[in-house]
Amino acid sequence: MKILALGRYTPLGASSRVRLYQYIPYLAEQGIQVEISAFLSNAYLQALYAQRGRKPDQIVGAYLRRLAALFQARRFDLLWIEKELFPWLPALGETLLERLGMPYVVDYDDAVFHNYDDHPNRLIRAVLGDKIDRVMRNARAVVAGNAYLAERAERAGAARVEIIPSVIDLNRYPEPAAPTRDPSEPVRIGWIGTPSTAEFLRPVRAPLQRIADNPALRLTLIGAGDTDIGVSGAERVGWSEGREYALLQMLDIGIMPLADLSWERGKCGYKLIQYMACGKPVVASPVGVNAEIVEPGINGFLASSDAEWNEALETLAGNATLRERMGRAAREKIVRGYSLQSQLPRLSEILTAACRGQS
Repeated sequence: MKILALGRYTPLGASSRVRLYQYIPYLAEQGIQVEISAFLSNAYLQALYAQRGRKPDQIVGAYLRRLAALFQARRFDLLWIEKELFPWLPALGETLLERLGMPYVVDYDDAVFHNYDDHPNRLIRAVLGDKIDRVMRNARAVVAGNAYLAERAERAGAARVEIIPSVIDLNRYPEPAAPTRDPSEPVRIGWIGTPSTAEFLRPVRAPLQRIADNPALRLTLIGAGDTDIGVSGAERVGWSEGREYALLQMLDIGIMPLADLSWERGKCGYKLIQYMACGKPVVASPVGVNAEIVEPGINGFLASSDAEWNEALETLAGNATLRERMGRAAREKIVRGYSLQSQLPRLSEILTAACRGQS
């Protein structure tokens, strides 16, 4: 069985790396050969992360690259599409694939439909508001990262909808060693992401400033770049895929604040999954799938207000035994339901069934 995966990014992009690339070697072991073609280039992503302007030729090149990949589609048994074929264009490509009998599975880890149906421009809403619904409806199967995305696919009339969360590979996230930190060292409270997603930290900047101002604590931002989040004194650390696990191991507590808005409700909680895989307790906003991943008092806390954020962080920061107990529970939950090894059989079955035309 041969699949052409049409991803949004190269492995440098977190969503494509997590939803597509990390599965490919394991699918190959099961006889499912996947060839992948990224829409956006490394140069585009590097400019994005460095907060530089993207060049027009990078955008034009992306559309031409995707068009060239589609001309090769007949060589494959199935297409595996991340989000959509051509961003900001109507669903003509997906409709044509359906009419030509070229089966595809589409994957979502973000509420990309809100790029169009919530757009402030009335013309965009009129032309593209139902685009993602059409993409979902024409697919053999929709793979959604959470229930919010799955519900949209069901309302769109998708033939098959399956929830597969964003996951970590246990081979890259081995069982963490028992904590051996020096008690005289500050307790590290950390966040991981990209310069663009660092904006999600702004709604909790007051609790974060309290952390940064406390000499017994250290606020560590991994991958945030120079994004201004309204907090001074935070430790900023550059991200790389090779160092990711080691960087997360530096933390004592992981955080994931989110505003309760439509786009944020479609997030898949991957930051929480990373922290918890490393045996770290977490504090998160109770938005979308966060409320499913975090079990308050078991593996972390949920916080809606500045007061709740302060209380949760102070409770964890002041109790090493509690952090260790919650960290173990966090790791156990990830191994059971948020690891590649737990979800691989389901993804393999979905792709195989879609190729065979089974619902």
